[in-house]
Amino acid sequence: MNLQTLPGLFISHGSPMLALNPEQVGPALERLNVNLPRPEAIIVMSAHWESNALEVNTGIRPETWHDFRGFPPQLYQLRYPAPGQPELAEQILGLLSEAGFSAYANNSRPRDHGVWMPLLHMYPDADIPVVEISLPINLTAHEIYKIGQTLAPLREQQVLLIGSGSITHNLRELDRTGLSNIVPEWASTFRNYVVSKLAHSDYEAVLDWPSIPYLERNHPTLEHFAPIFFAMGTGTRFSLVHSSFSMGSLGMDIYRFD
Repeated sequence: MNLQTLPGLFISHGSPMLALNPEQVGPALERLNVNLPRPEAIIVMSAHWESNALEVNTGIRPETWHDFRGFPPQLYQLRYPAPGQPELAEQILGLLSEAGFSAYANNSRPRDHGVWMPLLHMYPDADIPVVEISLPINLTAHEIYKIGQTLAPLREQQVLLIGSGSITHNLRELDRTGLSNIVPEWASTFRNYVVSKLAHSDYEAVLDWPSIPYLERNHPTLEHFAPIFFAMGTGTRFSLVHSSFSMGSLGMDIYRFD
C-alpha cells in the first residue's frame, strides 16, 4: 500500500444534536479532515439503514433525510448536498457479487443522519461523493465483517470506508440533564473490553458479540454496534482516534483500521 492509502473508520455519531453541539467528538472529526489524505469518495454503512437485503445507494444526489423527531427547528434546516457516485456504487455491487453477496441497487434512498451528521464536521463543504450501503439485519457479524473485507481494496483508490453507529447506545439510560459527568461502569466496561480486544488484534472476541460484558445494557438492539464489524473488515491494524462519553453513557469513540 502506498502512503496515501486511506483507512477504514468506525465513527460513533451519537445524538442528532451533534450537528449543533459538537461537544468533544466534533473537533475530533474535524481533525480527521486535516490528518487524512483527501478522499476521492466516501462509503458509509449506517446504523440507520437497516434492510432485509444488502442494498447500495446508486442515486446521483440523495436528499438529506432528517430521520428523527422532537429536536430544535434549526436542525431540520441543515442540508448535506454531497453528490452520489453511481459509477462507484456499481463497482461496489460488482465486488459484493463476486464475493457471494446478493446486493441490490437503490436509487431513491435519502441520506440518514448516520451519514450526513459526522460528515458535516469532517467535510463541511459537502464536495466529496458519498455512497451509502445498508446494514442487512439478517447477516451475521462475520458476514458484515466480510463486507468490509470485500470493499477494503477500494481504499487503494482513495476511498474512505466508514461504519457509522455508536460504541454504546442505550437511549433509555442517558442522562439528558447534563448535570453528571459520571460514566456508568457498565458502559465503560463494555467500551474498554472492545478497545482492549481490538488493540490486541483479537477481532474474533468482538465478532463474538454475545460474550461482551454488559452487551444488552449497552445495546438493547444491535444496529448501532454492527457497523463496527464492517469497519473491522477494512483493516487489520487498529488505532484509537477519539474516546469520550456524552450524556453519561453514550459512547462517542472513533476507531481507525489500517
